Amino acid sequence: MAEKVDEALRYDEDTIQHLSGLEAVRRRPGMYVGGTDLNALHHLVYEVVDNAIDEALAGYCDFIEVIIHENGAVSVEDNGRGIPVGEHPTEKISALQLVMTELHAGGKFDGSGYKVSGGLHGVGVSAVNALSMGLEAEVQREGYFWRQRYVRGVPEAEVKRGKKTKATGTKITFMADPEIFPDTSYRFNSLATRFREMAFVTRGVRIRFVDRREEPFPREISFYFEGGITSFVRYNNRNRRALHDVVYMERESDGIGVEVAIQYADYYSESVLAFANTINTPDGGTHLEGLRAALTRSINNHARKAGLLKDNDPNFTGEDTREGLTAIVSIKHPDPQFESQTKVKLMNPEVKSHVQSMVHEEFSEFLQTQTRAAKSIIEKCLTSSRARIASKRAKDLIRSSPLQSTTLPGKLADCSERSAERSELYIVEGDSAGGSAKQGRDRHFQAILPLRGKILNTERARLDKVLDNREIQALVSALGVGLGDEFDMERLRYGRIIIMTDADVDGAHIRTLLLTFFFRYMPQLIEEGHLYIAQPPLYLIKHKRDKVYAYTEAEKDRTIKKMKGKVDLQRYKGLGEMNPEQLWETTMNPENRSLLQVTIENAAAADSTFDMLMGSEVPPRRKFITSHAKDVRNLDV
Repeated sequence: MAEKVDEALRYDEDTIQHLSGLEAVRRRPGMYVGGTDLNALHHLVYEVVDNAIDEALAGYCDFIEVIIHENGAVSVEDNGRGIPVGEHPTEKISALQLVMTELHAGGKFDGSGYKVSGGLHGVGVSAVNALSMGLEAEVQREGYFWRQRYVRGVPEAEVKRGKKTKATGTKITFMADPEIFPDTSYRFNSLATRFREMAFVTRGVRIRFVDRREEPFPREISFYFEGGITSFVRYNNRNRRALHDVVYMERESDGIGVEVAIQYADYYSESVLAFANTINTPDGGTHLEGLRAALTRSINNHARKAGLLKDNDPNFTGEDTREGLTAIVSIKHPDPQFESQTKVKLMNPEVKSHVQSMVHEEFSEFLQTQTRAAKSIIEKCLTSSRARIASKRAKDLIRSSPLQSTTLPGKLADCSERSAERSELYIVEGDSAGGSAKQGRDRHFQAILPLRGKILNTERARLDKVLDNREIQALVSALGVGLGDEFDMERLRYGRIIIMTDADVDGAHIRTLLLTFFFRYMPQLIEEGHLYIAQPPLYLIKHKRDKVYAYTEAEKDRTIKKMKGKVDLQRYKGLGEMNPEQLWETTMNPENRSLLQVTIENAAAADSTFDMLMGSEVPPRRKFITSHAKDVRNLDV
């Protein structure tokens, strides 16, 4: 018997839609800039700056200026050739209008305008135009200024010729559309980090970044690096003890340019960044695969020849040869193939062999000629290999321990809700605050895990030591996801994981230790938006029958100013000083509380910050604290 057809789900001529012009971009922004969140908002800026960088790669631009204006608009100006403005031979409109209003229109397809470029899809600047409330393109070319304005991707008028000029270049000013992006507030540090990367991998270009939103003075920073990616590696290792000088190698074959810079340092993690035509590819790709394979092969071959690996010793794994590695791999390709328009992963299969061949040949020569450096690197690999084996043994021993057991830790006060989406775990500092939190919580969906004292500094410990720590065992057991190779996001027991520590120096230290653990061993929890920091009040202010909680020094001062007369001021030095009702009212009640979501806006910046704060080098940490901790009570870690 035929099933009944739902009339609401018709499929006929009337249901076929054709989205003309830039309408498709506004309808499905995720396909073009990755979504509508802050990352997508910043991606608008990157698309425009990428075009300027392409002019630099072609040898026509050496200065780029990015300005966030007081009203939130962004302008990107370069001194390149300027977008062509004449009439297109087939479309019969200005080439500028064509580039700005039509997808897949640009000068990067046939190879005559650009040898290499990041934006080969031809949707970048037109997508920015579509997702902007307003945009103005200003071009200096052919002896004149040329302008055209757009509203949500639609030209207001024809391209207009302005006054004479001898200069050349392009300036794009746009205002992100609040109808598309719920938050249009750019993050200065996120943009600055990206521009720093661009300047490192585009040697000889100067990038000036100005944020005019700040009062009374704007924030301004400029980036220029003659040393290129060699300087980039030194910069990333500035808080670490390097084992040798940076190894730099460069080669071009079959039209593909490859640059690699390598340095090992005395730390436990890997810090490798990969770029394709100056675009950071955070998910790696074939260029990163080639680098890793070549390093492992080169080190194993040299260790065998030098007798540091005996006949019965197993080869080093990739994990062994990447511990302590800081490297940059940057390729220039005439036809890069990315996994998506947001360019997070390089897919060209031929790139792997190009990178692998060069790195294996030149790094092998480095190991043969620089014997002291080679010995330091291989000794580090040996130490890493032994620690990996010890970690495996530790994992095998604890598979029936709290880390993998379904039995929850005794100190955990669990909630009755079994859906991860509707439950949350508070990680609380100390038994006193834990007691208040247990009494004040909503037992239906809030679980409490008190931790005793400061957990292990996981920045200075390998996995075998981490696995042996009782507080970390309790934390991993409560979360349910496992650790290392056993990590499984599907087993996560709580949708929100909330760090709640005292608003003092010790509380900030414990919070940083916890963040370090999550960053190093469970970054997926951060990336998928599960980790938060509670914001307890600093003060309780009483005036007659009124009582107000203040969460910052500035808020306290404003409140006292409003309350005329004598006030009773109570400073909360710790969570334990609040009774359960107060803790619920201020910090745990979803209707009143303020949570700070932890994000990884940029892996390189986060890696460097954690390494500096929690690593073994003291001077960089002292410098950071003295320059940033003007008011420790208001310092967001």
